Order: sequence, then C-alpha cells, then structure tokens
Amino acid sequence: MPRSCPFDLSSQYAELRAEQPITQVRLATGRVAWLVTRHEDVRRLFMDPNLSANGAHPEFPALAPRKRSFDEQSKGFLPWMDPPEHTTYRRMVINEFTVRRIRAMRPRIQQIVDDCITRMLAGPRPVDLVQALSLPVPSLTICDLMGVPYEDLDHIQRHAVIMVSRTHAAQERAAALRELRTYLGDLLHAKAKAPQDDLLSRLVVKHRAAGRDDHAHLTGLALLILVGGYESTASTISLGTVALLENPEQLAALRADPALGPRAVEELLRYFSVADNVTSRIALADVTVGDITIRAGEGVLLSNAAANRDERVFANPERLDVHQDARSHVAFGYGIHQCLGQNLARLELEIVFTTLFDRVPDLRLAVPLDDLPFKNDAIMFGIHEVPVTW
Repeated sequence: MPRSCPFDLSSQYAELRAEQPITQVRLATGRVAWLVTRHEDVRRLFMDPNLSANGAHPEFPALAPRKRSFDEQSKGFLPWMDPPEHTTYRRMVINEFTVRRIRAMRPRIQQIVDDCITRMLAGPRPVDLVQALSLPVPSLTICDLMGVPYEDLDHIQRHAVIMVSRTHAAQERAAALRELRTYLGDLLHAKAKAPQDDLLSRLVVKHRAAGRDDHAHLTGLALLILVGGYESTASTISLGTVALLENPEQLAALRADPALGPRAVEELLRYFSVADNVTSRIALADVTVGDITIRAGEGVLLSNAAANRDERVFANPERLDVHQDARSHVAFGYGIHQCLGQNLARLELEIVFTTLFDRVPDLRLAVPLDDLPFKNDAIMFGIHEVPVTW
C-alpha cells in the first residue's frame, strides 16, 4: 500500500491496526499471507521460533516473483536464515558492529561528513543532496570498514539499484544479484591470498576457523553487509533532511539543543521505517495470536512501518517529534534478526544531521516537496534526488 503526503503511510494501516490487526492479504505473486500491523504483535512474532525466515522455503511469502536460481543466489543472506546456521554466520560479524568498535569510528565518519559538506559548499547550486551527501557518507564508511575499493562503488550501486527494485523483471534482478556476488566473490578470494586490516579479511579468517567451506554463503554475507551498509542509511539521510526542512519547529529544536541528536535519529528511524518490506516469515507450526491462528505453512508479513505508527505505543505517531522517546521502534527489526549495522547507522545519522544543519543553517529545498521523486518502486523507501540550495 503506497505511502502518501508523501511521508505518511496509507490510512489503511491505521484502520487495520484498529479493526483487523492480523489479516490476510494477497501478494503480487498471487499467494495469500497474514499481514501483522500492531507493534505488540509484530515484536512478539519476531521472537516466535515457529516462524521461519528461511527464504528458500517453497511457501515463503516473497513479495515479488523470483527466478528458480534465486535460492542459490541468496545463500548467505542473514535475514533469510534460521538457527543454527544463522547463529554461526552472525557470530562471525557481530563483533565488527559493537557499540565500542563503532564509537571508535566517530572521527573517521566526522571527517567523511565534513569533507562531503565542504565539497558541496564549494560547488554550484542547487546540488543534489543524494549524490553530494546521502550516498557518499554511508558508502565511504562501509567501504572503509569492509576493505572494498571505493572506485568500484559506482559499479556496485548500479547493480544494487536493480537488485532492490520492484519494477525490474525477476530475470534482471537475478542478473544484478549474480554480478554483485561475482564481484564480491573475487574480492574475497583476493583477501584470502593477501589479508588486510579490514572486515572482509577478518571474515575470511573466521570462516576458515569455523570449519566452513561454503564460499557462496560467505559471499552472500559480504553482499548483505555492503548493500545493507549504505542503502537504508542513505535513504534515511535524504528523507530525514527533507522532513526536518519541512518541519522547521523540529529542526529549530534540534539546532538549539544538539544533545537531541540521538533522540531525533530514533524518531526519524521510527517515522520512516525505510526497510519495511523485508520482514516476511513462514509458519513452521501453528501460531496463535489473540483469536487468530496462523497455520503451519502459511506466510506472515510483519509490517515494521505500521508497527512504528502504533498509537498504543507512540504519542501522535503520524507526527514527527524529535523530543519523543522512540527507542522501542522496530525499524531495525527485533529479536535474533535485528539489523547488524544499527549502531553504525545511528552514529552516521547523528553526525550527518548535527553537522549539516550547523554548517549550512540556511539549507532549503530547491524544488517544491511534491516535485521530489520518491522511491515507491524499490524495496527501500527513499528519494531518488533531493535538489537543495542555501
């Protein structure tokens, strides 16, 4: 159900939360699945071991048609794994994203943000914020962390756009996925021969130490970290900047008290929930929630975005409020599949928003809000282009 206004969710989500918080819907594939929209139910079902994230399950509620080769190409994707396999691969990378390790990256991220803004200010106006700031910050950061050559990022992004698109044919998406896996597979082989001080090199070492010999899984894990490491954060930077510009009282509060930065980030994550379309599950056994029984073999969609607008949990959920305590949001998922890179994303967003509006206090949109090309054609919600001036 498309967003409106353009930040608000379809009003149907609120109606479903009130009247049918767990209801059956038909997907584009023709399959029927249960849609869950209340915060309490979504969090509970994220934790239910009888709901599988296994994307290779024949009854898995995929949101778009897939080629038969998809199951092979999706090997190593943590969001579509169950324990114990999920546990093994997550442990290989979880230490790379601890709060302590991410905090140590603050000076480098601040430098990246400052450099991007300096180049933006020195160039012509208007400028596309997506290309000047939203994409470069998380892209440079994740490339630094992983040991991916930044000069290869244009090639990666071209294929990543197709891979996460809703409008490209299944064959095109599968081809883009194969290309990205080939690129990262070759890079991992190079890291194995000449390890460096980066995440990919350490991942190869841990993979060997765990007695694993499945290069396809390792490549998929690297792909997940790389694309997940910039796509959602870039979207939130663009959306958050526009939302703050369109809500000047909220921006004024943030500028008056930069200590609100972390709270504002949580609120923006809640408000936009850019990764709403990746939380499908398949029931391995009957699961009962209230008076609804989800039968074994039935698909389930856990709507992060609808849960994050639940009026039972958040005050005035349709309104952006940087003072709100939104830490209980599920924008990063919940339970064992909660986003690996959430600490990194939070730090990047905090640094971007506090630095951008401090250094460019008169930043403004160069086109009307209604003229912005929002990403209603992709798995990750966002904006294709944000012309700004000052």
